[in-house]
Amino acid sequence: MSKMTKARCQFSKAFKPEIVKLVFEGQRTVPETCRQHRLHESSVYAWLRQAKIESGNGILDAMTTADKEELDRLRRENRELKRERFFTRCGLVLREGKEMKFAFIARNVSRFPTAWMCRRLGVSPSGFYAWRSRSLSNRAVVDDRLRMRIRAHHAASGGTYGSPRIQRDLRAEGMRVSKRRVARLMREEGLQGRRKHRFRTTTIADSTQPAAPNLLKRQFSVNAPNIAWVCDITYVRTWEGWLYLAVVIDLYARRVVGYAMADHMRTELVLEALDAAVAQRRPGPGLIVHSDRGSQYTSDAHRCALRRMGAHASTSARGTCFDNAVAESFFGTLKEELLYRSAWPTISAAKAAITKYIDAFYNPRRRHSTLGFVSPIEFEVATHQQRFAA
Repeated sequence: MSKMTKARCQFSKAFKPEIVKLVFEGQRTVPETCRQHRLHESSVYAWLRQAKIESGNGILDAMTTADKEELDRLRRENRELKRERFFTRCGLVLREGKEMKFAFIARNVSRFPTAWMCRRLGVSPSGFYAWRSRSLSNRAVVDDRLRMRIRAHHAASGGTYGSPRIQRDLRAEGMRVSKRRVARLMREEGLQGRRKHRFRTTTIADSTQPAAPNLLKRQFSVNAPNIAWVCDITYVRTWEGWLYLAVVIDLYARRVVGYAMADHMRTELVLEALDAAVAQRRPGPGLIVHSDRGSQYTSDAHRCALRRMGAHASTSARGTCFDNAVAESFFGTLKEELLYRSAWPTISAAKAAITKYIDAFYNPRRRHSTLGFVSPIEFEVATHQQRFAA
């Protein structure tokens, strides 16, 4: 849905010079002029500054004392508003201890007055200067090192990781750190993970086609690859129109083994995703391919494709999204971590971004909570090595 934008006021070429002349000649003060012509004071002062730049004759020097005082007042208010907005975003600091408050002040001394920050946070300036004169404790030194690595891992995830996954990244580097400590340091740095939006049903069922039975029955944990796959379709809004994405996910490691994208959601789309999965995995007979009751998955063409590869079709119960929760969860993650974070001017740009997300981040790198916070490919490699060693 497009956002409504407020129309900007248009002024004639002669209007602005007339307003500037009224103020320069002392006939009106800036507040009086704004009230009479229903203008914003900031706009009039901007016109005055521009007139001084263009003429170079010291026009602002002709401002009355009242106008100068009013300009100073507006500047002070603007400065206070900027400070308050900053502290509103960093409100968690107000509830922390002195050490964290002092560290916060030290990081922002170049942005705000020290005395003002101390007063705002309820600490004394003398206490802050005494704290800063002391040498850093071992814990503070470690915290600084952790902050650097936390920022690096958060950036590497595209700004999507929260404290649980970043903690696993740090432990993989050999750092012993608790999740609460990581969460505290992320709050101090103003970092947070992405949260999922609410689920919306978009399946279009075909009542004329009989649906296959639910063979999966929400048994999302399997003990080997190519035992059960789940499939689904979602849509992506672009400025050129809708882009549709069909995926096939292997339940064993939650890996996306096949996907396809197009500007339509006909049966050819899901068949292309299925063909990509078959080409990559080469499954044997007996595979369960589960989907919702969308018309693409109940079509004769899809049933024939499954029959040729020796697979069994399985469909969710009517109106029950939880029967296909793994695919829905993947789409929620994809949208929150990638699609909802920016606009997509072209279909090709959205395709490239989704391809990079799946192939370069989700499958090889993104830590999956169901897999013990390792990526799908890492999980498959580790289990294969264990079986080979046994």
